[in-house]
Amino acid sequence: MAITISKSKYMAGVQCLKRLYLLVQSPELGTGKSASDFARMEAGRKVGNLARQLFPGGVEVRTGNPHEAIRTTQELIANPDIPAIFEGAFEHDGVFVRVDILHRRRDGRWRLIEVKSSASMKEEHSEDVAIQYRTVSNCGLDVASCHLAHVNRNYVFPGGGINSWRFFRIKNLTRKVEALQPKLTFQLRSELRALAMSQAPDLPVGRHCTNPVTCEFFDHCNAPRPDDHIGYLPYIHASAVEELAEMGVESIGDIPDDFELTAIQRRAATSVQTGTPWFSPDLGGQLESLQYPLLFMDFETVNPAIPRFPGLCPYDHVPFQWSVHVQRESGAEPEHHEFLATDASDPRQEFTASLCSALGKNGSIVVYSAFESQRLSELAAWLPEFAGRIKKLQRRLWDLLPVVRNHVYHPKFAGSYSIKNVLPALVPGMTYKGMEVANGQDAGLAWESLARGVLDQAERERIRKALLNYCGQDTLALLRLHEVLRVNGGGVPAATDLY
Repeated sequence: MAITISKSKYMAGVQCLKRLYLLVQSPELGTGKSASDFARMEAGRKVGNLARQLFPGGVEVRTGNPHEAIRTTQELIANPDIPAIFEGAFEHDGVFVRVDILHRRRDGRWRLIEVKSSASMKEEHSEDVAIQYRTVSNCGLDVASCHLAHVNRNYVFPGGGINSWRFFRIKNLTRKVEALQPKLTFQLRSELRALAMSQAPDLPVGRHCTNPVTCEFFDHCNAPRPDDHIGYLPYIHASAVEELAEMGVESIGDIPDDFELTAIQRRAATSVQTGTPWFSPDLGGQLESLQYPLLFMDFETVNPAIPRFPGLCPYDHVPFQWSVHVQRESGAEPEHHEFLATDASDPRQEFTASLCSALGKNGSIVVYSAFESQRLSELAAWLPEFAGRIKKLQRRLWDLLPVVRNHVYHPKFAGSYSIKNVLPALVPGMTYKGMEVANGQDAGLAWESLARGVLDQAERERIRKALLNYCGQDTLALLRLHEVLRVNGGGVPAATDLY
């Protein structure tokens, strides 16, 4: 037996034949897995283990050696006392698959079940199941039906143990999988031909580089864009980029005046062409609605697939950290308040109580995006004793993102209004580069390691400080960004009674 293509490599080839070739022939050209990649894999493993509870008495094929795994799988198939097989291994015509769950029916036939940690069925899942069905069926197993089990986003965890039957949605894909078989035959032939080539297929870059996943060879295939590349226009659609490329236009400076762009894209183009930032004449008016004291606020959350605390659904955001910088009057030195949960207990009550206390009753609460407001709504639903106070806080929220998006552009935004792009462009010297925790994903992973309680004291303290520095940087960034906007917009917030 010569295994040529695994299930994961087959799916890589469905996305792009060049990706498949490089995975097999030149994997060193790709980027290695990040900490967040490993975290997603671990989350998938936990969801997979939970799905096994649906089939008590099932046996896992534990060996990682393909040949031993195939032999063990056949032994388990031959034993009628085994009700289900987990990670069963099969090979046919060079294609090797491992099946999440094979369930033995009473009539001796089998159900094939693929488990996904996603909250919905995606287009590529059908082909994933189809290649398994093709391989398993050609090995002689009588497969009666094929299914996809994915996370039920509406499942509410009541506490205690997870109810596996309610946690998953199971969809029958048998007809769809059978209909895909001719396409699979053609796809496999294409993949085998690609792998037999002396060099990688010469395929153009495009949307497939990031759909359904960002390819590990993205940087290898996509040369770095110059700062004035048309792809850096805000919200520009791929079809517009393709249309401009067909016209021979790659630089924003060469975009014809009559080419259809949105108002935001046109002013971004002008800013790049002139090399100067743009501030709307209405910016000052936008800032006038702010009232002192100004409270700059940011949350950090985790959203695990398997809920941990009562009342949570899969992928609900659990807030574990907040930061608030308070500026009581124009030009005053800011005060900093913060909260960070440091163990695995439910942080929602303490998070909310401490936040309400820090925010007081007066002043505009400045955020960047609707994220914090959404989290506050969820906290109000979970903790009804805080609902009234939270509603009052939400009425004071003032979102800086739409103000920047509609009234500011800097050539260094590179088409993005993320705070990570906006901050260094408008506040030179303030950056997240070099920080141990530098983005929300890093923060979530760092907090998970802190909350598990398995680190020594020195490591716990290092991670705690890194988390506090990151969240504090977010709110200080909002404060400094507001100062820059005031200077360029002429807006001066009105004074109110201090609390």
